[in-house]
Amino acid sequence: MRRQIRHGQSHASLLHDVSAASVPRTRSRLDAIVVPAARSSSALQDVISLSAALSVPLVVLCSRQVSIEQVAQRVEKTFGARALIIEVPEGYQLLDDPHLLTSDPVFKEASAGRSSDLSVKRNLGLFLGRLRGWKKILYFDDDIRQVRPQHIERMASILDSHPVASMASRVFPDNSVVCHARRLAGLDQDVFVSGAAMAVDLQHPDLSFFPDIYNEDWFFFARHAAARYLPKIGEVRQTEYQPFNDPWRAEREEFGDLLAEGLYALFERKPGSDFGEHLTAATRDGHWQRFAQIRMAMVDEIRDALSRAQYRDGVDNPTILQAQRSLESAANQASKLTPGMCVDFIESWREDERRWQQVLHSYTSVLSERDALAELGLTRWLSCGYGVKPASFGPESEPELGSERAVG
Repeated sequence: MRRQIRHGQSHASLLHDVSAASVPRTRSRLDAIVVPAARSSSALQDVISLSAALSVPLVVLCSRQVSIEQVAQRVEKTFGARALIIEVPEGYQLLDDPHLLTSDPVFKEASAGRSSDLSVKRNLGLFLGRLRGWKKILYFDDDIRQVRPQHIERMASILDSHPVASMASRVFPDNSVVCHARRLAGLDQDVFVSGAAMAVDLQHPDLSFFPDIYNEDWFFFARHAAARYLPKIGEVRQTEYQPFNDPWRAEREEFGDLLAEGLYALFERKPGSDFGEHLTAATRDGHWQRFAQIRMAMVDEIRDALSRAQYRDGVDNPTILQAQRSLESAANQASKLTPGMCVDFIESWREDERRWQQVLHSYTSVLSERDALAELGLTRWLSCGYGVKPASFGPESEPELGSERAVG
C-alpha cells in the first residue's frame, strides 16, 4: 500500500530487532574490531579493553588528534590486547581508481564545505579486511561506551544470516542537530541504528561503501533498511556533546540529512517495494521538491515549538537560543539546495556503488598484513600487543592480526 511521503520521527519499522535473541552455543567469530579514531588516545581505552576481553584483534585508523605511538602505549599496557595501529594521512584517498563521483566538489559545496575523514576510514576498513581475507568485522567509533559483550556475540552470530547488524545510541541520542532540536522542543524523536557500532560481513557480494556525506552509514546499509530487515542488536552509549554549540554544524549536516531522510521516507511509504523501485523514485525531481517542502515545514514546526517554550519560561534559555540559531543555519543551507542536486547525488551514489563492487571483487588474493598496507599506500603503522613494544613500523617478526578468535 502506497503511503503519503512524510518526514518521520522514527524509522523503527525498517529494523528487525533481535536484541533479545538467544546467542548460539557455538560462538561465531570476529576477525577484527575496526576503530576510526580522531580523538585523543584516552578515548580508545574502553575499546582496547573490550577487544582484549573478547580476544579479538583491534585495528585503529588514526588521524587528527590521535597518534599511533600514543595508542600503542595503551595497547602495550592492557592485558591481552593486540592491535594494528595505522596512521591515515590528511587528504588520504583510498585508491585513485575509481574516483568516487559522490566526492565531487559540487557535493562538498552542498554540504557547506564539510570536512570529515570518517567515510574514508570506514571504507579503508572494508578494503583492508577484504585484502586480508577477513569475513567479519565490527566497526566501533571512539566515542561509544558501555557495550555489552553478549551484544557483540550476538552481532557476530547474526552475520551468519545477515550482511550487516547494528546498534543504536539512545543515551546520548545519536541524532542530527535538527533532530536534537526537535527533541528539545518536546516533539517525538526516535534514534536509528548507525555505523558507530556495526558488524559487517565482508564477503557479502553486494557489499556497499560509505559516501563522503553526513549520514554515510544510512547509505551503506540502505538496501537492507529498504527490505525492512536491518538487524538491531541492543543499545550503546555515546559520549555526550553539545549539538548546538556550533550553529554551522547543522549547515554542514543539512544536505546529507535531507538526502538520507528523503530516501528513507520512500522506504517507509511503500513497504515491500523492490530496492530498484525506491531508487527510481529517488531520481525524480518531483520527489525531492515535495520532500524539501515537507522538511522545511518540520523545521518551522520546531522553531514555533521552541519559541513557545521560550515564551512560557519568560527568560532567555541559552540552549533554546542556540538551537534556534542552528535551525536558522540549517534552513539557510536548505535554501541553496535544489532537487537536481539531490537527483545527481543519488545517481552518483548508484554508479559509485557499482564501481566500488567491481574494484573490490577484482582483488581475489589474500595478502599479508605488510603487503595489504603497501597496496593501500599506508606507510606508518604499528603492530603491537600487551607487554610487547614494536621494534619498528610493521615488523615482520610480529604475528599478524586476523587469525580466527572466538568472541567472548
